[in-house]
Amino acid sequence: MATVLISLSRLAAAFRGLLGALAPRATPAAPARALPPRPAHGEALKPLRVVRVLEPSAPRSTAGRMVISGRLADVCAELDRLAALEAQGC
Repeated sequence: MATVLISLSRLAAAFRGLLGALAPRATPAAPARALPPRPAHGEALKPLRVVRVLEPSAPRSTAGRMVISGRLADVCAELDRLAALEAQGC
């Protein structure tokens, strides 16, 4: 099994680039929404989940794996926050 190490800032930048390339192009006739769509009545918003997984066989100096799930906008915001923390050296 191979291990790939990549910084969070590079991962976030690559993810944003991929999202930009896959985003549909807005047409001038399309109305812009000021607010994001609200969930249907009785449907709750799913919270952002961040789970860190530490492998027992890995040395403690490694960061381990991270699983982030939730709305795409929330996941991207969390990746941006983590990249900013990494850039600050925290």
